Amino acid sequence: MKLLLCGIVLLGVACQKKPVPATPAPAVIDNRPAPEWKSHARLAYEVVQELPHDAEAYTQGLLLSQGNWIESTGGNGTTTIRRVEKNTGKVLLKKDLVANFFGEGVAELNGKLFQLTWKNQQGFVYDAKTLEWQKNFTYSGEGWGLTTDGKSLIMSNGSDRLRYLDPNSFRVLREVVVRRDGKAVDKLNELEFIEGEIFANVWYTEEIVRIDPADGKVIGVIDLTGIDAKETRRNPDHVLNGIAYDPAARELYVTGKCWPKIYQIRLVPKK
Repeated sequence: MKLLLCGIVLLGVACQKKPVPATPAPAVIDNRPAPEWKSHARLAYEVVQELPHDAEAYTQGLLLSQGNWIESTGGNGTTTIRRVEKNTGKVLLKKDLVANFFGEGVAELNGKLFQLTWKNQQGFVYDAKTLEWQKNFTYSGEGWGLTTDGKSLIMSNGSDRLRYLDPNSFRVLREVVVRRDGKAVDKLNELEFIEGEIFANVWYTEEIVRIDPADGKVIGVIDLTGIDAKETRRNPDHVLNGIAYDPAARELYVTGKCWPKIYQIRLVPKK
């Protein structure tokens, strides 16, 4: 009888439905239509507003984080990573690198900031909120620009190639060659991932190329001629180099090395 009762109890337990685990909330899906500028290959700009920028900041990387700028500056002895108040240009937090490191691009992913250096073949990982150093990482060749598609780090090195890096091991996952009308586009510098495309400054030009991340094909060009016409460049190296994007507001910002302004721009078809 006891064995029979135990069997009945076990059968009852086995027949009970197992609780269904709660379904995680779906990720927010952006149902907005694509920006109008994506349908045009040749773009110009209109300045929406001018924001202050430290004219001593040799901008190598720029992004928006928690409503403020994160900026990586270059130069031996002047390399920093800093958090800057967006509307005032006030430096809220800054970390200086020792003089033998020449800072380059910066990207934010998974609560961390990743900063490249030019010829040292070393990068640095920081806490995105506090800018506290966490660790170093290594890579081959030079470091120029850096951005992320939300999964990988995407790195330029001044050539016509972009590398995709694993953000944990820093292993090269793949590489794409950037081509415009079948011809190589080298000197790719500061990068920003925008609306499914990679925007890249081309060093010593006033152009930003829009790159298909899948195959490296240039799908559009932004002509920023005259963007800093009101300013006087103190050095020929003080060129356009800085792209930041606010995906929620769809606001685009550009600046240059040691420029006194950051410009919010609207992209318009080039006539």
